[in-house]
Amino acid sequence: MSRTGLAARLLGVCAAFLFSAGGALAGQALPMVKVAIGGAGCLCYLPTVLAEQLGAYKAAGVDVRMINFKGGAPALTAVLGGSADVVSGYYDHNVELVPKGKFLKTFVTYDRFPGLVLVVAPKDTNTVTSVKDLAGKRVGVSAPGSSTDFFLKYLLKKSGVDPNSVPVLGVGLGPTAVAAMEHGEIDAAVMLDPAVTLLKAKYKDLRILSDTRTEQDTLEVFGGYYPGGVLYAEENWVASHQKEVAALAVAIVSTLKWIYSHSAEEIMAKMPPELVGSDKALYLSALRNTIPMYSTDGKLDPRGAEAVLKVFSLSDPEVAKAHIDLSRTYTNRFAEAADARFGIAH
Repeated sequence: MSRTGLAARLLGVCAAFLFSAGGALAGQALPMVKVAIGGAGCLCYLPTVLAEQLGAYKAAGVDVRMINFKGGAPALTAVLGGSADVVSGYYDHNVELVPKGKFLKTFVTYDRFPGLVLVVAPKDTNTVTSVKDLAGKRVGVSAPGSSTDFFLKYLLKKSGVDPNSVPVLGVGLGPTAVAAMEHGEIDAAVMLDPAVTLLKAKYKDLRILSDTRTEQDTLEVFGGYYPGGVLYAEENWVASHQKEVAALAVAIVSTLKWIYSHSAEEIMAKMPPELVGSDKALYLSALRNTIPMYSTDGKLDPRGAEAVLKVFSLSDPEVAKAHIDLSRTYTNRFAEAADARFGIAH
């Protein structure tokens, strides 16, 4: 082999080694965050999943590993137990756990409204016509202790029904919840889209007792704004991982901006096929209904935090007596920084 050929070969080996090492170092340079999500198939959590599909997390400088659970309560348990770092779930847990000495902090919000819907099972359409009729009935929630469970208990108390008189069953948020409704395992359920739209398409006379998928509906149910899905973590973790928190906020805000600059068809095309399911037309219809629910700037409205506190104060004596400082339950600092980066006006 000539000296020129040998030199070229050595350069090629060195380049391959450097490329391999550089790739490894680049991978190692991104901090890894485990995100527990309370039901990836639910459209309420779409921005968290879409951010991964768009490559937004890595572009922002963080390597996200998502762990899927059937509801917000088990996702929260994963963070409290140390098997995950961040929850993609509902803000109300941040308020509910303060009296128990658990301090959680929301740092970016992707749902302006909760999107929770109390639906009557098809077999009970003619017998269950109000929340009061649920006394003694079996009602499904995503998981006991999840936001769907909180919503049910709030509606029951508001209607003068003892929550203890209503057996609660964990049925998840997707196909398992629909199956439980159709097979008569439960008499009603707190559901979210796309499950609600799926049932409505199959049962034209489907009875809905309470709906929070729009601003008007949310105001009617809660008497004020009420946030839904957010990213949150333990207060100490947020304080000690500000680089990761900032990156997650940038990823979510950039994804929200992408959502509002693309069509529902384009959004659906980016989602994992297993989450879209076989009926694309139905998923698309549910997605169109859900898009207005998403935040435009990633910030949590202070009025929403106050509404959550008010709701829990009515239904939870511990929360009512705790004198909760809401400023410890959320921060808009990271979302505001992301907004400034993308030119989103406050």
